[in-house]
Amino acid sequence: METLEFIIYPDGRVQEKVTGIIGASCAEVTAAIEAQLGQVMTQEPTSEFFAAKVQQQSGVANTQTAFSDW
Repeated sequence: METLEFIIYPDGRVQEKVTGIIGASCAEVTAAIEAQLGQVMTQEPTSEFFAAKVQQQSGVANTQTAFSDW
């Protein structure tokens, strides 16, 4: 599930946390919100940012193994 969480501090700072979005597309999701909020001070990518999407093609797996003759 994709979620955006915002914590607004008394001094006006806003902490944003994105979960459930794999890869750098989280930046696309939050760009418009961040533009309205103001200056981004820091960013800390989560493990989901560095994860790669895994795509499976219609249940077919092709493997190739080569053995050298001794």
